[in-house]
Amino acid sequence: MLVMRTAALLLALAAAGFAQTKKMPERVDASTPREVQIALAESAAPKEVSGAATILVLGKKGYEVARKGANGFTCMVLRQRPDTLEPECYDAEGSATTLKADMFVEEQRAKDVSEADIAKQVETGYKSKRFLAPRRPGIVYMMSRYNRVFDPSQGKVISFPGHLMFYAPYLTAKDVGDGKGAPYLTSPGKPDNLMVVVPAGH
Repeated sequence: MLVMRTAALLLALAAAGFAQTKKMPERVDASTPREVQIALAESAAPKEVSGAATILVLGKKGYEVARKGANGFTCMVLRQRPDTLEPECYDAEGSATTLKADMFVEEQRAKDVSEADIAKQVETGYKSKRFLAPRRPGIVYMMSRYNRVFDPSQGKVISFPGHLMFYAPYLTAKDVGDGKGAPYLTSPGKPDNLMVVVPAGH
């Protein structure tokens, strides 16, 4: 099974020219082949998780279900910004809460709504309870080697090692130590905030 999954990943990446150039994909959009998006989504978590997860891919109107899963997890390539590439796998809680906002974001992008207006709508959606923050502890896998995230300290998109994230709605830097060595928070003080943990060796 592992050999088959590895072969499938290599074939998918080769189809997009990634395997031949040995470069990670810099971004995905609705024009990116579905097989490539699926392979990237599956790379976010251990095969025992992603292999039985629901897989979403970007289509012309936003995310579409490419494969229905059975373990409660949902894997897709998320995009904090249109120029980032973030393969992630939400557990059941994230799939029922945070993912709804992510899907809304891509639906609006497909309609050419500005990023500023989308951000305002998402903020309003959380305030009105249209979108919900995670209601219990849980995990988001982001173990892919192809992560490209926006680093606000450098003001640019960078490669980032595989890591795990845990729901930390409304948590702030002060709550985790507010200093060097404290866990990194993706969106301090916001309902979709996550605490990032990079495993040793990554």
